[in-house]
Order: sequence, then structure tokens, then C-alpha cells
Amino acid sequence: MFENIYAAIFPFWEKISDADRDYICRNSHLISYPKGKNIHNGEECSGVILVRSGSLRLYMMSDEGKDITLYRLHKGSLCMLSASCVLDAVTFDVFVDAEEDSECCVISGPAFAAVSERNPDIRIFALETAVSRFSDVMWVMQQILFMSMDKRLAIFLSDESARTGSDTVALTHGQIARYMGSAREVVSRMLKYFADEGIVEVLRGGVTILDKKRLRELTF
Repeated sequence: MFENIYAAIFPFWEKISDADRDYICRNSHLISYPKGKNIHNGEECSGVILVRSGSLRLYMMSDEGKDITLYRLHKGSLCMLSASCVLDAVTFDVFVDAEEDSECCVISGPAFAAVSERNPDIRIFALETAVSRFSDVMWVMQQILFMSMDKRLAIFLSDESARTGSDTVALTHGQIARYMGSAREVVSRMLKYFADEGIVEVLRGGVTILDKKRLRELTF
């Protein structure tokens, strides 16, 4: 099973030896995580995580316990930042939680690191994958530091609607606030403003977009 999965996602798969491919597969596990489960606490090398179904949230946490969502991973996405033993240059702690009931392929971090030491193509892939995610992190920081709240919320609702293919964003005010690195009260006030303007309808446990054109205009 793992052989076919990895052949489809890893560009280096056909370049490494049969022994190394077998070693990675033997050190892989299919794990189901219930909603809310902490998968990686920022300290240990949890391994390389491939999302087969569900959704994961990666975030950083301050000493005071305040967290900022860096990005979310959905079906087909790969998490390298949970494998600190593979990426020596990553010195900050990230946390990973299951946002939904999720099924993941998890490759042992030490096993992946051992094979990458013998195969430069793997190490290059790991670094490129991590670097590509840093652009997502910088986009989050740019929004928090430089964008107004109405623009940030409009971008979030538009992106979430496009991702799910639905005009209804099935997230609570608290969830939206956590994803945006804001306070629930601030999000609630802004959603009320959007609702008063006829842009959205606030539902119990969700938000329905009524006027996509006006919402998009707020993102510019």
C-alpha cells in the first residue's frame, strides 16, 4: 500500500534503491486521529505526515498560551515541520492538531532522516517542501501585521469558500478567530458588520456568503 502512495507523491521515489524504499515503507504507519487530538507537541520528532483524509492545523504558541495558526493541511498535503530530526535548520517549535477526524500516513522521522542522509534528492525535497510552507507562514504574518481586520476576514471567508466549494463556511466565530490569530469578540463584531451590510448571513455554527462580489472587493 505505502509503495503506491509514495510513488505518487515523492519525486525522488524511483531514484532511491529498493532497499531504501522498503525501509521507508516498513517504518510507515497508517494512523487515525480523532478530532482535537494533538499530533505533534513541538518537541519530539513525530515524523513525516501525509494527510489521507481530514484536516490538520499547524500553529505556534506563546509562553502565555496564545496560539497563531500558521496553515492547515488537507487531503494530499504533506507535513515536514513535524520531522525536526530531518530538518536541522528548523529550530522553532510548531504544534499540530487534528481539526477533523483524520487518517494519515506517518513515516518515522529517524528512518526518513537516515535514508535522506544517503540520498541528497530526499534532503532537497524535504527542504523545498518546508520552504514552500514558509511562504504560507509569511502570508499569515503579513496579514496580522499590516492588513485591516475587514480585509483579513474577507480574504479568509473567500479562501475557505473556494476551498470547500460552498457559500457556507461551517466554522464557529471562535474557530475563525483561531485560524486568523485574532480574538473571537473581534471576529463577531466584524461578522455583524458584514451581516448588516448584506454581505453575509451569520448562522449558528457557520457563515453564509450572500454577496460574493462585495466580499471580493473588500479583499483588495
